[in-house]
Amino acid sequence: MLDVSVIEDAEAAAVSLDPIRARLLAELAAGPASAAMLAGRVDLPRQKVNYHLKALEKHGLVELAGERRKGNVTERLMRATAASYVISPLALAAVQPDPARFRDQLSARWLLALAARLVRDTGALITGADRAGKRIATYALDGEVRFASAAQRAAFVEELTRGVSALIAKYHDEDAVGGRPHRVVVALHPTVKQTTAEAAQARPEVSAAPADEDPA
Repeated sequence: MLDVSVIEDAEAAAVSLDPIRARLLAELAAGPASAAMLAGRVDLPRQKVNYHLKALEKHGLVELAGERRKGNVTERLMRATAASYVISPLALAAVQPDPARFRDQLSARWLLALAARLVRDTGALITGADRAGKRIATYALDGEVRFASAAQRAAFVEELTRGVSALIAKYHDEDAVGGRPHRVVVALHPTVKQTTAEAAQARPEVSAAPADEDPA
């Protein structure tokens, strides 16, 4: 089972967003189960559960984990193909965000467009690497900083911009033979407050692009 899988197909995205099927995915991410076992958990007839499982299996969201005999019946044990799923903007290709339409480093919506592109591109890289049986050279930095004031935040952004720009200028080689371009994205936004339920599950990881408003 993968830690996370990217859904790029519009039909697969629609299947995963169905509330019943999303519930089944969550159950199967916890461990293999048959339609009969799931029926009791989601309070649906086994035949109905089987119908939803076939739709999920058709789009590669669940897979066969094994079979077992129960009386005169052979039950298929299914499992989720990933512990969690992310829907790529490619699923809505005609209306996916395009950061190139505008560039405003102080816009939260431009940050959102950048994040969407990051999901799309990383998902495409993962899909291609899996097909080729290769690994991808990636790196991510995640941290949290508490600013004493908006002025401190602005100073931080200015210093960060100078530092990253200097690093890009130092290592970028437009004429490098065999060189491969890499995209650099640095983001800063107010930490998202957790609900009680989310806090009970895990402490969220918050990425380090300027937001429109001060943190509450």
